[in-house]
Amino acid sequence: MPSSAILAVAAGVALALGAAGGGAQDLIESGRPDFVESSTVVGKGRVQVEAGLQYERERNGAGRERVLSTPAVLRIGVADTLELRVETEGRMNRHLRLDGGRATDAGYGDTSLALGWHLLDADAGRPSVGLLASADFDSGSRAFRGQGVRPALRLIGEWSLPNGMALGLMPGIGVERDDEGAGRYRYGLFGIVLAKGFGERLRGLVEVALPHIASSRHGGTEASFDVGAAYLLSKDVQLDAMVSRGLNSRTPDFAFTIGLSIRH
Repeated sequence: MPSSAILAVAAGVALALGAAGGGAQDLIESGRPDFVESSTVVGKGRVQVEAGLQYERERNGAGRERVLSTPAVLRIGVADTLELRVETEGRMNRHLRLDGGRATDAGYGDTSLALGWHLLDADAGRPSVGLLASADFDSGSRAFRGQGVRPALRLIGEWSLPNGMALGLMPGIGVERDDEGAGRYRYGLFGIVLAKGFGERLRGLVEVALPHIASSRHGGTEASFDVGAAYLLSKDVQLDAMVSRGLNSRTPDFAFTIGLSIRH
C-alpha cells in the first residue's frame, strides 16, 4: 500500500478515536516548517496532521535535479507526555537532466513510525525537553525506497528568551545503509533554530539544519540555511512557509515549502 494511503487510513482512524478528547484551549504547536522538531507532544486524546508541499532544486556541473513532494505527519496523543507519529514524504516526482538527457520518476516515499516523549517542561531557565525515536521503513516506490529499516534518535531542547524569542536545539544520531545496501553506517544530525513571535499569531524563524553528518564515503554532510514563518489562522490551525539555501554541494541549492497543520 502506498505510504500516503497508509497515512490517510491512520488519520481517519485517529480522528474518529480522538473526537471526544482534547478540550484544552492552548495554541497548536507544530513541528513545521523548520527541521528542528517540537519538544512538546499533542496531548492525550488529541490528533494533529501536519502536511505540506515541498520543492527542491539541485544544480551541479553534470546536470540538474528537481524534486516535488508532499510530506505529511500524523501525530496521535496516547498519553499526556507521549505521542505516536506516522510520517511520509508522500507523493514524489523527480525530474533529472544529465548530459543532455532527461528522466522522470514518480511514486511514493517511505513511511516512518515514531514515538515522541515530552521529558521536561520549561521552568526558570530550564528548557522544554523532548525525545523522538523513529524508524524509516522501505515501503515506498522503487525509485524513492530506502534500504531496510533505518532507526534514528533525536533529543530536542527549547529555551524561552526575552522579547518573545525562543531557541531550539536538536542533536541526534541515526543508522543508514549505503546506496547498494551492502553495509550499515551511523550518521549524526543537528539543527539550531532561533524564532521570534510578532504578536500572538505570527512567528518568524532562522535555522541552520544538518540532517546528515557523515564521512564522504557515506555521502558526506548535508547543510542548509533556512528562513521561514508560521501564522495561526486559529488556535488549532497553522499556515507556514520556508525557504532553504544549501550550504554545500551535497545539499539541494534551493528548497521551498508551504504547509498547513490542523489539530483536533
